[in-house]
Parts: sequence; structure tokens; C-alpha cells
Amino acid sequence: MKIEFDGEIIFWHGPAPWFFVTIPEEPSRDLKAISNLVTYGWGVIPVQVRIGNTEWETSLFPKDGLYLVPIKASVRKAEKIEEGDTVTIYLEVQE
Repeated sequence: MKIEFDGEIIFWHGPAPWFFVTIPEEPSRDLKAISNLVTYGWGVIPVQVRIGNTEWETSLFPKDGLYLVPIKASVRKAEKIEEGDTVTIYLEVQE
């Protein structure tokens, strides 16, 4: 499954602070529909992600019926993005 969407970089103030982009409702529903086939536990889904020219592997996290894409510091630095910026994300679910 391949998904492309635009989303805002958000900061999560959890015990381990991270930056994320929330996947919109419709693609999150599609991901939920296949999650049992691809998850390796806790509902996380392995994906290949690209923002701009930067690609990396990560896992999507389920949160309140949607999924979150974690955005590593090295990606934010390479693409010169920060909290509040809107980015286009391309992702492909890994099996």
C-alpha cells in the first residue's frame, strides 16, 4: 500500500518527546484495515517514508483512531522543517 498526503509537523510532549505528522482519517482507515496483516505488535505498522529528498524506515503509531508518522531529527534537519510546517509525505507499507 502506498499513501501520499500533506500534514503538519506536530510536537508531542510525552515521556520521550518526538515530532510527528498525523495521517488523515481516510488513509488511516485504510491502514487500520490491513494492520493485522502487517503489524509486528502493539498495532505499529512498518513503513518506508519520504519527505522531499530524504527517505527512511520507521513505524506508524496508532493514536485516537489515526496513525502518526514519527519524524526524526536528522530528517527535520536535512529538509529544514520544524514544528508547524506542512510537508508532503510519501509512505509505503512494508510487509
